[in-house]
Amino acid sequence: MRNGLLLKYGEIAIKGNNRKLFENLLIKNIENQLRSVGDYRVTKEQGRILVEPKTIQPEEGASSEGTSSVEDAIPVLQKVFGIVGISPVTIFKDNSLESIAEHTIEFLQEEYGGTEHQSFKVDCRRSDKSYPLNSIELATEMGSRILDVFPGWTVDVHNPETRIMIELRTRVYVYAHTIPGPGGMPVSDDNKAALLLSGGIDSPVAGWMMAKRGVSLCGVYFHAHPYTSDRAREKVIELARRLSEYSGNFRLYVVPFTDIELDIYDHCPQDEITIIMRRLMMRIAEKIARREGAEALITGEDLGQVASQTLQSLVCTDAVCTMPVFRPLIGFDKQEIIDIAQKIDTFETSILPYEDCCTIFVAKHPVTRPKLGRIEKSELLLSNVEEAIDKAVEDSEVVILRRGRRI
Repeated sequence: MRNGLLLKYGEIAIKGNNRKLFENLLIKNIENQLRSVGDYRVTKEQGRILVEPKTIQPEEGASSEGTSSVEDAIPVLQKVFGIVGISPVTIFKDNSLESIAEHTIEFLQEEYGGTEHQSFKVDCRRSDKSYPLNSIELATEMGSRILDVFPGWTVDVHNPETRIMIELRTRVYVYAHTIPGPGGMPVSDDNKAALLLSGGIDSPVAGWMMAKRGVSLCGVYFHAHPYTSDRAREKVIELARRLSEYSGNFRLYVVPFTDIELDIYDHCPQDEITIIMRRLMMRIAEKIARREGAEALITGEDLGQVASQTLQSLVCTDAVCTMPVFRPLIGFDKQEIIDIAQKIDTFETSILPYEDCCTIFVAKHPVTRPKLGRIEKSELLLSNVEEAIDKAVEDSEVVILRRGRRI
């Protein structure tokens, strides 16, 4: 019976004097994420993190339904950045040779009971070096006992079909599978950035990639009612919800952008409206970012993919920003982005046919090599830009999502 999950982490282990801080942050994130599916005990033990469902004792005569389970925790942990491996384990206290053999055989019978032919290897690790047998001796003894019960199995120390792990720590852990985790670094509220989230494929992937490096997210979406529908808005909220499954918390600002876009469309040169629109979006996003305590902006821009993403266009866009702009997809091709979107389950939502304001208010022949001086001169044709930006920020709707749920 699997009664726990042994979690492995990667980069955190090489953080030197800061390692403990990252471990504690990862444990906190695990606890927060698991609250959505049950009640679990999360503890740290010598380079591992252990997750155990808390035992719920039902009242006499009552059903035990609702008890937290190992199986329920796995999908949640697969979305917690910092975890590289998740191993369902059998845990027990008695580290005598007979007890280890008994539990290991029981584990294998549950896992491979009907398998007649299987190559295997036993790996053992001991934190207590005073144990009567060393790791090799214990592995040899367990291998012999396994062959007594499974005579059709064979030992293969180089390329086994099954690698059976036995770890002797404060308790004994037996496991044979490791489910991949998302890797990366634990998300920290001390590292926050505002994601310009459209309804497309790219921006959710960009947000996910920055969250994987430990950055917590808030989002900014520009809504041009009635030119963009409520379905487009709900589509973006759904993308934010999916991102919150990884980031934990996500505050999405739905910015009313219609008046600003119409002003640009009516007064600025048609070939420049896309780049001018992007510049005002960045200014609004930066104001929201500062309100949220964020220190950077994130966009899904990919160099050269469209007219607004040429090198010259990006230079013009960045000129209005005073905080860093992260573009994690800048060197990706489209298929690479799609592959990640499918992996993180945002692709099918992103391709729903509900257009955002960037696709409706678009120039037929946009300038691809804009000059900053000319763009700044064209922006002077707009009326009351500062007031319009402030109004857009103040009138924004805030949608709060937490661990995959809308609050």
